[in-house]
Amino acid sequence: MKLSPYFYDLRSAYQAELDDLVSDSEGKDVLRKRLAEKRNEIAFLVQMMELAPEMVAVAFHQGFRFAKPAAVEHVLGLPQDELPDWHSLTHAVTLEPWAQSLAQTVLREPQGARFLAVAAGLEYMLQHARMAPAAHAEAEGDDDGEDAAEHDDDFSALSADDAADPQNSRTRDEASSNWLADVGFDRKD
Repeated sequence: MKLSPYFYDLRSAYQAELDDLVSDSEGKDVLRKRLAEKRNEIAFLVQMMELAPEMVAVAFHQGFRFAKPAAVEHVLGLPQDELPDWHSLTHAVTLEPWAQSLAQTVLREPQGARFLAVAAGLEYMLQHARMAPAAHAEAEGDDDGEDAAEHDDDFSALSADDAADPQNSRTRDEASSNWLADVGFDRKD
């Protein structure tokens, strides 16, 4: 799967936003509590849909079911100005019952339908982050050269769920290091 530069950049911001919600300063898992708070604030958060979509999209974390992944993967490869609206994806993506009222609030906004498509794409990437990068490379081949390699989906980064999972052998520190390296900081190694 190839990511457009738009989704390539948003992916790490979305992951970082979720990572920030995972635990409090004492290291306690507070993801569910913080997601509930975000969901209760959706009427206020919609003001940030265009400037910081990742901050609003986290309210929909685990709120989508993907019946036709190919349709979502197509959207992930589109530039920002060509993104479809939510209504064109309803054949491929459905909302969990609890997320439908959130979606109605978002859809009342002028850019709400496009934002829901973005949120679905971000959540799809997060849910499929555990897939091996090699499987994607084999399935797609590399006929686009260097530009494609720059924006190929690198599903090796940790998600917020991975960081919170005590059974996961990789740590939250590793997830943080990966994210910092992705945004241009040197590793502490």
